[in-house]
Amino acid sequence: MRLPDVCTIHTGFTARGRLEPAVKGGVLAIQLRDISPDGLIDPERLTRVQLDGLPERYFVQAGDVVFRSRGERNTASALDERLPERALAVLPLMVLRPKLGVITSEYLAWVVNQPPAQRHFDSAARGTNIRMIPRPSLDDLAIDVPDLLTQKRIVEIDALAERERGLSLSAAELRRKLMSLMLVERASTTRRNAGTKGKRK
Repeated sequence: MRLPDVCTIHTGFTARGRLEPAVKGGVLAIQLRDISPDGLIDPERLTRVQLDGLPERYFVQAGDVVFRSRGERNTASALDERLPERALAVLPLMVLRPKLGVITSEYLAWVVNQPPAQRHFDSAARGTNIRMIPRPSLDDLAIDVPDLLTQKRIVEIDALAERERGLSLSAAELRRKLMSLMLVERASTTRRNAGTKGKRK
């Protein structure tokens, strides 16, 4: 399937200048800076901006996916129930809205982030100073879409694998620190022993 077969695709809101935080009221805004290198969005860190009368297509909610169309990392992030209300997606973010019963937001984000899709974006990227993914490359992206149960299992297994990777890294770091402490202790013991022998002479 092509990406437009499983989701609608919209560009984010084009800001004409710097978006100033709202004194009160306003709407939540998701900007490129709000997405971590790992593709995570913390709703509690989002700012509110004073903008009114914007078309509904610029807003996202839980169940939608945002795609980073500019920068070194052109990945997708699924929005979950932690997002308390709809939020404004600001360019260079693009909105991918999954078609119900066809694809889940978690699987959509996962498949866009996998090597085949990333190679597709690499070949389509434009720009010298700032890498940009043109809209047509999203329309042309071919993805595999299994049944919903398989999608769910793939996402769950991937999450477990990522969790295992994190635990392995933590364990390796703890082993390194333990070894460092043991070596420091060994060096200290050797120094004390050498000092004791010197006094005996």
